[in-house]
Amino acid sequence: MPSSVRLQEMIRVIRSARTQGEERGIIQRECADIRAQFRQGDNGERSHSLAKLLYVHMLGYPAHFGQMECVRLIASTRYSEKRIGYLGAMMLLDENQDASLLITNSIKNDLSHNSQYVQSLALCTLACMGSAEMCRDLAPEIERLLRASNSYIKKKATLCAVHIIRKVPELAELFTPSARSLLSEKNHGVLHGAVVLITELCEHNPGTLDQFRKAVPELVQIMKGLVTSSYSPEHNVAGISDPFLQVRILRLLRILGHNNDTASDAMNDLLAQVATNTDSSKTAGSAVLYETVLTIMDINSESGLRVLAVNILGRFLLNNDRNIRYISMTSLQKIVQTDHNAVQRHRGTIVDCLKDQDTSVKRRALELSLALVSAVNIRSMMKELLIFLSTCPPELRSHTTSGIFNAAERYHQSFVLHIYLLAGGDVRDETVPNLIQLITTASELHCYTVHKLYRALVKDISQQSLVQVACWCIGEYGDLLLKGECEEIEPVQVTEDDVLDALETVLQSHMSSPATRGFALTATMKLSTRITDNVDRIRSIVSIYGSCIDLELQQRAVEYNALFKKYDHMRAAVLERMPVMDKNSPGHTNGDTSGEIKEPDPSKPKPVEAGLLSEPASQVCDLLDLLDGTDTPLQPSPAPTSNPTTTSSADLLDLLGGLDVQLQMKAPSGNVIPAHGLGQVTQTVVLNNPNKVSLKMRIRVSFSNQGAVHQDTVQIDSFPTQASQTSVSPL
Repeated sequence: MPSSVRLQEMIRVIRSARTQGEERGIIQRECADIRAQFRQGDNGERSHSLAKLLYVHMLGYPAHFGQMECVRLIASTRYSEKRIGYLGAMMLLDENQDASLLITNSIKNDLSHNSQYVQSLALCTLACMGSAEMCRDLAPEIERLLRASNSYIKKKATLCAVHIIRKVPELAELFTPSARSLLSEKNHGVLHGAVVLITELCEHNPGTLDQFRKAVPELVQIMKGLVTSSYSPEHNVAGISDPFLQVRILRLLRILGHNNDTASDAMNDLLAQVATNTDSSKTAGSAVLYETVLTIMDINSESGLRVLAVNILGRFLLNNDRNIRYISMTSLQKIVQTDHNAVQRHRGTIVDCLKDQDTSVKRRALELSLALVSAVNIRSMMKELLIFLSTCPPELRSHTTSGIFNAAERYHQSFVLHIYLLAGGDVRDETVPNLIQLITTASELHCYTVHKLYRALVKDISQQSLVQVACWCIGEYGDLLLKGECEEIEPVQVTEDDVLDALETVLQSHMSSPATRGFALTATMKLSTRITDNVDRIRSIVSIYGSCIDLELQQRAVEYNALFKKYDHMRAAVLERMPVMDKNSPGHTNGDTSGEIKEPDPSKPKPVEAGLLSEPASQVCDLLDLLDGTDTPLQPSPAPTSNPTTTSSADLLDLLGGLDVQLQMKAPSGNVIPAHGLGQVTQTVVLNNPNKVSLKMRIRVSFSNQGAVHQDTVQIDSFPTQASQTSVSPL
């Protein structure tokens, strides 16, 4: 390519290059020629060389060596060179480069130039790449130009002031007086810039809100003019008069009307007029309506106006444009909690969006559908959501399942087990204890539940959450499974070997996580008190895991082996059925993992709560803090309660020596004590005390009385020496 070609010729040659290497060679030769032109000084070709360099920069090649040439051209007296110099400064310079400071004086001089076009170049450059230092130095000049008579310059100065406020917020007060006066301008560009400037001032300096709220009537009048007449025909877009200016005014009204009744009242009629008179068939009209909805929802608007806004979003849901449907559901998601009934009217349309081909629209529709589930529509919504679950994309399946599970748990618990059986593998881990809690409370469904979960376990062990719940139920209600009697489903005879085979499969499967194996091992151990013919097999299974590489399984196995060997007489008591779990008790998070309290692992046996201290001199056995499982006060409850779990007085690892005392606590007779001593609550404590040592017990009781929570600790020393059973009244 010959030297010193024109820009158009250089572009043609570069585009004709067949390979990237050929293009790179052309650009390298041209850059060498451009450097040579820069070194020659003022030869009339500098602006053309810089223009070619800017094109090279646009292609992504290095062009930093032209920065100083930009500074020279900006200082030129020729408009053609000054224009290319300013363009180069906006493209090659930024506030982090020292060369940008060299043009500060040139910009200041050009802001006072007698040509509006030179002034415009300086304003555009400062608004594009002005650093904080440049903004501080030139802010007075910009404020002066805001009061200029030339609308062209005033528009550029307004946008430059916006940039200065963003870079140096403390300079906002300098432009506040001039900003209000700009609203009286008739020129579209100036008026648009004035609204943007006032919006910026209000966002960066809330102290100016009261001052600009006085301009709300003026803004309302400007907006009415746009809605009712053609304010500026050249800015008409698809039949909407100046939609860009309308959007800007609506955003400013949203800021001024937020948490202010007076300003909100002044704009209510206008917003209703815009909402009813704007055509939403075109994108420009939809944009105006969308901003109107956001403004209505963010100010202290009337209830009827808010319903109108929700209806507009409902119409957006029927739009063929997926982007409009997406932003509609995003907005409805934000207001569904405050205007739930209004959003409910569009439930059918929202559910239909679950069938959309776009994954983003499906996700928004799912989140909104889950938010609309209530006790009134739970059955119809569950039907739709389960249909969606069976066909939803894999990336949405986990979120869908967990959302449906939480909704079913909250409003209709009979759906929960069905959801687990349908998509247990996609349910999040934190929902496992929630389902277990629900199962324990539904005693009439224990037989049905254990049969259904056993069949699901035999069919598929890849769904870890489902396997964990199934193992827990088999361990707790294995005796109901072995009876084979269930009214809800067709009875199937299950043998002890069948159940143990299923649990061993879980223990040995490579798909089972350590937590799942823990559930299966505990379930196997619990079955030792619920079956009769395979106890030796269970003992063998448990002993195998006493040397497991997983420390959790190893610890469980060692403890269970100790139960079989040294404490076999206590095994039945320790492995009794778990009591009903209190959902409101400390530690139950209802699937919410935002807090730090974690649900205890239900696959582990209940920890022993009784502590024994030996006094050799007096041979006294002290049962201290029997119910003191935590130092944290219990949550308020209707009456004093104690944990009816079965406890043992001996540690499984034989930490207490040879004390041979066995303790078992029965369930309390109730949880409400009538006032004025008209009744009592009793709880039976069974003690096996073959050595007939003296005993004493300390009990901590927490209860509520007229909404106040009380806590007391009492000590019982009156155990008969010969007694093996006694009844204790907590209060």
